Amino acid sequence: MDKILLVEDSKSFAMLIINSIKTEINCEVYWAASYSEAKDLVECEGDFFIGLLDLTLPDSSKGEILDLTLTANIPSIVFTGNFNEEMRKMCWEKMVIDYVLKEGPRNLDYIVSLIKRIQSNREVSVLVVDDSATSRQFIERLLLIHQYNVLDADNGQRALKILQENKQIKLVITDYIMPGMDGFDLVKKIRADYSRDELAVIGISAQNNQILSAKFIKNGANDFISKPFTNEEFYCRVGLNVEIIEKIESIKNFANKDFLTGLFNRRYFFEMGGVLHANFKRKNLSMAIGMIDVDHFKNVNDTFGHDAGDAVLKALASLLKTRFRESDVVARFGGEEFCIFAGNLSGQNVKSIFEEVRVMVENLEIVVNENIIKITVSSGLCTEFDTLDNMIKVADRKLYEAKRSGRNRVVL
Repeated sequence: MDKILLVEDSKSFAMLIINSIKTEINCEVYWAASYSEAKDLVECEGDFFIGLLDLTLPDSSKGEILDLTLTANIPSIVFTGNFNEEMRKMCWEKMVIDYVLKEGPRNLDYIVSLIKRIQSNREVSVLVVDDSATSRQFIERLLLIHQYNVLDADNGQRALKILQENKQIKLVITDYIMPGMDGFDLVKKIRADYSRDELAVIGISAQNNQILSAKFIKNGANDFISKPFTNEEFYCRVGLNVEIIEKIESIKNFANKDFLTGLFNRRYFFEMGGVLHANFKRKNLSMAIGMIDVDHFKNVNDTFGHDAGDAVLKALASLLKTRFRESDVVARFGGEEFCIFAGNLSGQNVKSIFEEVRVMVENLEIVVNENIIKITVSSGLCTEFDTLDNMIKVADRKLYEAKRSGRNRVVL
């Protein structure tokens, strides 16, 4: 569980912050009312995920608390009621995450959202492309303060290779002038494989050219930043672009995935399955459609309750997702029925793969409210070339043959 260091001399305001954080975030908040208390907590507890700091304390009024947390490698957010340009400059020079004014509930909401953003950044990879090591390292440092996973490249070709090897990258930040392949050409090549709503690209340049930003965006970039830029502007633009990509991804997941199991839904299966089916048929590659159904699923709901039934479906979905490849399509078709499009498989080993799944399910123990639930599945397979609809119908018929012939078996 993440630990947050809160340093605030007002008990009432501290309690307000703690309640706001704990309502939204699963974390432990350690409160210190003074510099000395904070120093003791840092020395005793250590390993704080983030620090929330009031700079004006009874025993420290000139921002010494910020030096304490940064020395202990605790990324920090400053909040204060008195803020001026000198203090703002000092905070950014010390590479804080952000600063927040004590102005009311809206600012508390911002603190909570900022902490959640930093937490989620640990799952976000960003690629920095710049031939200047100094510039690249500066941008990397800014990103690491906000806890992004950072990769880097000193040229466009290297950047494209890293993108191919790291599918989790959500943002590319690229300089304009680079040897061999400039920023425009890199963006064009990126857009040949990734759309704007899959991967965000921010162009950067020190050239004082007013139309450079428009050229970057027309070539496929999502945004542009002119050098030199302030830390504040950099974080705003990076955060906004990452959040847009995540929101689009969330909308796609809502449309394409089953809410309970996280697998693809029936609609997506027909959409993507149709594309894969046409591709495999054109290249004369083998494919299989498998229908899997939980045996006596109604008994699970009747005996243990619908929560147990949901747990069974989620456990089975996790097993299927782990067993099949990313190139296969695993979908919940409805109820306790699942459908798999498995491509590039020879007909002689398809049944053995689903037989292996059957055995894995048979050995699965699902614990719900101290009850151990055991299940089996029946499967029907089709490997004959036909339309996707007909292959599904054949697999469905074979599934019911498996049911009629005793369940817990695979029929090809």
